[in-house]
Amino acid sequence: MQNRILFSILFFVLLFTGCRSEFETIRTSNNPEQILAKANEYYLAEEYQRAQTLYELVIAPFRGQAAAEQIAYRYAYTYYYTGQYVLASYYFKQFATTYGGSSLREEADFMSAFSNYQLSPVYRLDQSYSVQAIEAFEEFANRYPESERVAQANSLIDEMRAKMELKDFESAKLYMDIERYESALTSFGNVLKDYPETQRAEEIRYLMAKVQYEYTSRSFRARKPERLRVTIELSENFITRYPDSPYVDEVTRYLNESIEELKELENV
Repeated sequence: MQNRILFSILFFVLLFTGCRSEFETIRTSNNPEQILAKANEYYLAEEYQRAQTLYELVIAPFRGQAAAEQIAYRYAYTYYYTGQYVLASYYFKQFATTYGGSSLREEADFMSAFSNYQLSPVYRLDQSYSVQAIEAFEEFANRYPESERVAQANSLIDEMRAKMELKDFESAKLYMDIERYESALTSFGNVLKDYPETQRAEEIRYLMAKVQYEYTSRSFRARKPERLRVTIELSENFITRYPDSPYVDEVTRYLNESIEELKELENV
């Protein structure tokens, strides 16, 4: 029994060593043709990490030759398939720049943007990669307006913009919750400006009136007239825009109370 276990261990060690020796033998062969052939074999077998290692060795020897384009194309994909999206985006962009006349340029430009899309995080986190992806997809749509990929690019842009909008909206609500009223008002205003088609416009304008009302109620007497006028303006604007809103009664109360208080202060 013990001998059988030892034999099995030895068999797998030899098998692993043999496979590794083949890769190392090719890698250290200094034979570009042989290395490229094995790299392509690994690539087609979806062994992308090994393919990547070997492609790195033949980029320089094949530069300027017909094989260089496929090497650069597959090299970029090895980074994408191994989840190294930052480098994938870089090498796809580099391919598109280097091989501007290639039939694969459109795909490379799209994949450069799509790699950044893969890095786009949940809405609570920093959205820098979303911004980069959106800019790249917009550039793609402008460069290839007839491409079949434009519809997908636009859909992904909408998805990321929705995520960014939600992040900005939740940030504004957080300012409101912690009573940083000026920051909340500025942030809500920026959401309306940055996302003019937002489906949250009614709620945002209601919250702006509410925040301004609460801000004014906590203000020193000397600052109240100015802030009451802003409350009145925001409330009137909301009621005019959304007369059937479920929030209209509450905003009407803000308006009426603010008008009465302002009259009292002005009379004094």
